[in-house]
Amino acid sequence: MSEKNQHGKRTARDRLAAEREKHRAAERRRRTLIVGASVVCVLGLAAVIGVVAANSGKSKPAKTGPAVAPSGAQGKNSLAIPVGKDGAKSTLTVWEDFRCPACQAFETVYRPTVHELTDAGKLRVEYHLVRLIDGNLGGTGSLRAANAAACAQDAGKFTAYHDVLYENQPKETDDAFADNDKLITLAGKVSGLDTPAFRTCVKNGTHDAWVDKSHQAFQSGGFSGTPTVLLNGKNIVQDRTMTPAKLKQLVEAADQG
Repeated sequence: MSEKNQHGKRTARDRLAAEREKHRAAERRRRTLIVGASVVCVLGLAAVIGVVAANSGKSKPAKTGPAVAPSGAQGKNSLAIPVGKDGAKSTLTVWEDFRCPACQAFETVYRPTVHELTDAGKLRVEYHLVRLIDGNLGGTGSLRAANAAACAQDAGKFTAYHDVLYENQPKETDDAFADNDKLITLAGKVSGLDTPAFRTCVKNGTHDAWVDKSHQAFQSGGFSGTPTVLLNGKNIVQDRTMTPAKLKQLVEAADQG
């Protein structure tokens, strides 16, 4: 083999090795984003630990009276908002808080894959809305956003509005979602959602007691923070090897089996 050919093969191997290392580094960054960020929502940002200590667990019940579940809610006590095909062989159970930055981090990394799998009928997602940050840092933004998302479910627009909330999430210490007018303004980003019925639902806190009941179920479940994400009962946020590609592989394998 000529020296020129040997050099060319070495160069190609070096490029391939460099690309593989680049890919591995990107995967490590993605895993760090999810695993590391999950700590944030257990107690709040390190910069406000004092505030966390002062407010932890102090969120008051939102509303007395019966819990009004949003349209189509399923599961025990109708606390899950389902997305995807009922007959899907894999179920992703998500406990989330719209004020939680780690939840937004999870969404940023995994949303395209989750949408792809639900659209293909291979994955069903059950969303459980909680108000952990309200208790840790004070305020009502988690509650108000969760109620608004439930109102969007009534209108058949949950998924689109869910994504809009995360795309416009304020800083964890900024209780901007406590403003119903802001939540209604964001509804304008979802075609057909900003209706009189939606506005009334948001302003009246129609699903407040339901959100509180969901939060109580979260606490009773012994979960340590948000997001808590279970694939067929297994916590994938705690799996340091988990990536969107691995999630897709697991779901597709179950679908074929």
